[in-house]
Amino acid sequence: MKIADVLATKGSKVIVIRPQQTIKEAVNLMEKHNIGGLVVVDQDEKLVGIITERDLIRYAATENPSFSTKVSDIMTSRVIVGVLQDEINAVAHTMTEKRFRHLPVVEEEKLVGILTIGDVVKAQRDRYQGEIHTLHIQITSEETQE
Repeated sequence: MKIADVLATKGSKVIVIRPQQTIKEAVNLMEKHNIGGLVVVDQDEKLVGIITERDLIRYAATENPSFSTKVSDIMTSRVIVGVLQDEINAVAHTMTEKRFRHLPVVEEEKLVGILTIGDVVKAQRDRYQGEIHTLHIQITSEETQE
């Protein structure tokens, strides 16, 4: 299974924010859409970073946090991205080893979707349930033939 397969089911809508917007705006967007991260894009819709709950927590723990701080001041700018052809098992491994929960998906430098660790786990679970169902059918049909 590939990222493209998951996005075909999940959809490719991504909630984005601009680097010059404020942390308050980021928090409001996350709350409104019940999400844990926002992809940061420039005026050309090019990915320039990501801001997540973890970034917000780290910033909140600083000496003088302010809701008027710009997203660009606290976002993660070195973002690991996926491509539509990436295998979900490889994505799961990378997300687990590198300890991140949001993977922007790009194609020819254009943002085409986002995967969360929850999306990856659900895709793997669904695949395993399908395999179990197939094995169950095979086993029960062999038993009835005996």
